[in-house]
Formats: sequence, structure tokens, C-alpha cells
Amino acid sequence: MDTGPLWSMLSSDSVPLALATVALLLALIAITLTLGARRRNQAQLATLRERSDTLWREVDDIRVAQFNRPGEPGAQGENSLLDEALYRTEKEAYDRIWPQVWHLHERLGMFLRAVEAGEATGELRLEARHAAIEARNLLNRNRPFCSETIEGLTTQLIDTEIKAHLSACQHLDLQKEVTSASSSHDRRVLQDKCHSLHEGDARELINQLASSIRRRTIRSS
Repeated sequence: MDTGPLWSMLSSDSVPLALATVALLLALIAITLTLGARRRNQAQLATLRERSDTLWREVDDIRVAQFNRPGEPGAQGENSLLDEALYRTEKEAYDRIWPQVWHLHERLGMFLRAVEAGEATGELRLEARHAAIEARNLLNRNRPFCSETIEGLTTQLIDTEIKAHLSACQHLDLQKEVTSASSSHDRRVLQDKCHSLHEGDARELINQLASSIRRRTIRSS
């Protein structure tokens, strides 16, 4: 009996099933990796917020001690209560903004390093973009409770990180084009721009922001 036609028919029928099985496995792997990365990001952000909460509790203890020092007239008066309420409102705004700003700086740094190394950047690219959007939203919601200096520094920082992100995305687009002397030069220019924005301008702004928040919230006794 000639089994050639039968074997050919079975083989051709099994090809779509095999391709579908491989595609399903790849999709499951991608979902697993995405969920794992998201859980790691959430854990890191929770750690940052926990550290921030600890710092603010220490600051609260210092300020309570200052307001309750004996021998100071009006320590329990209306002005002191108003000052304390204003301080807490402003502090709570920074408590929400600072962890997200640092998260943005960290996520973008990981994305830029992956771009420079030629590694996979899909998930990191989205994480940096979402971190920038969330940082912008938090600033807009808490803008009335921030000092003008800190509002300005935060705005500049987010804008700078976004510019670095866009430059890195342009760098990725150029990598897909046919290699040439001009495209290679353009990639180097964009890489230098990303490094200057993130490691130079953004780092300086985040240091200034930290110093400004410290001056606004931690006062000498």
C-alpha cells in the first residue's frame, strides 16, 4: 500500500497546529515575563514608598518635639496649629511626588542602558513612558500644595526625562534602518544626547529637588 499521499496530507494538516502551539507557548512566555517584571517594579516602588514613609515619620517626631518645647510662648496656639497643618499638607504632596519621580529616573536609566547595549527594550520602553505619565499626573494633582521652587524643579525634571526617552526612541528607529555612515553618526549623536540629558541635566535636577524638599521639610532645632 502506498502511504506517501496519506503521510503528505497528515504532515500538511499538522503544520498549522504546530505553528499555533508554538505561538501559544511564546505568548504564554511573554505574559509570564511581563507579569514578573511588573511585580518587580511594584515591589521596588513599594520599597521606595516605605523608605519615604519612614523618613517622614522621623521628620514628624522632630517637628513635634520642636512645637512642644517648654518655655516657648504660643507653642500650642492657633498659629502653631496652622503652621503644622500647612506643613503636613505640603509634606504629603512631596511624599506622593518624590517616589514616583525617582521611579521615573530609575526606569528611564534602565531603558537607556538597554538601548546602548542593544538589548530588548520593549517592556522597559513602556515602563519608562508610564512612569513619566504618572509623575506628570501626580505633579498636576498636587501642584497647589507644592512650593513654587519644587514645582518648577519637578516640571523641569520630568520634561528632561521625557526628552531623553524620545531621543532613545529615535535611536531605536535608526537602528532598524540600513547601516550607513550617516545613520551611524546620527545614532552616536542621539546616544550622546540621551546620556547628557539623563546623566547630566536630570541628575542635577533630581539632586536640586532632593535638597529643596529637605530644606522645606527638615528644619534645624
